Amino acid sequence: MDIGATGVWTRMDGFSTHEAIEFAQCVEDLGYGALWIPDAFGRDPFAHAAMLFQHTKRLVIATGVVNIHLREAQATACAQRELHDQSGGRFLLGLGVSHQTAVEPLLGKTYPAPLPSMREYLDKMDNAMWWGPAFDDKPPVILAALGPLMLKFAAARTLGAHPFFAPPENTRRSREIMGEDAWLCPEQKVLLESDPEKARARARQAMAGPLTMPNYRKNLIRSGFTEAELNDGGADRVIDAVVAWGDESALVDRVRDHRSAGATHVCIQPLDVDDPTRPSTATLERLAPLLREV
Repeated sequence: MDIGATGVWTRMDGFSTHEAIEFAQCVEDLGYGALWIPDAFGRDPFAHAAMLFQHTKRLVIATGVVNIHLREAQATACAQRELHDQSGGRFLLGLGVSHQTAVEPLLGKTYPAPLPSMREYLDKMDNAMWWGPAFDDKPPVILAALGPLMLKFAAARTLGAHPFFAPPENTRRSREIMGEDAWLCPEQKVLLESDPEKARARARQAMAGPLTMPNYRKNLIRSGFTEAELNDGGADRVIDAVVAWGDESALVDRVRDHRSAGATHVCIQPLDVDDPTRPSTATLERLAPLLREV
């Protein structure tokens, strides 16, 4: 599987089916290697990926990420294998343990220890019943990993790691923990806006949810930020580290920072300045030719 040096991470819940198809085709035509789609409370990522595969030719569709507490491992394994077969090997299954603040109140489940629950889930997927065709290669899996234990596990057991909501310093630390061979595919929010006040206001809007989630907060503290800096919408220093804003050169430099720190592939999340419900296609168009050199 070749996902290239850069891809796109975005939610498409607000798109019509026709708009989602057009967006995926645009991402492919611009030369991005993969389109990463989340699993939350909108479109089902497996059904959505199946639809997008019908209308693209080369683009990898990756889940960033499927919440293991939402689905039984048997069902996930069958869905993964079906999409692997259907797409000719263009499906990358990203899995994650989510957050205690999401699992317990929203799903009514006790949040288990992350690493043992992920290990058990992968064991069950490996042993899942499958009456479909046999494959020459095992369909690939990548894990949402931030802490050292999950990073080591991701490198040993799967293709690698897909960190979310993390600065280049996290990429550098993750590469040191995982070694040279594992894939490391961080998400990076980008905003084509050079006015500091406007840019940080929009960035805080995008960061409001993640800044309440304990796993992300712990990871930012590992990257050198204080607890106080993560409160009240985030200090400017946190905002600037997590969201790359400015002109095209500034955004490309941030992607280059991740690559220099050891990223295999950087999936950019193109924030729209005015509309928080949609990605900025214009940003993708302006960055595409510049990112080919990164």
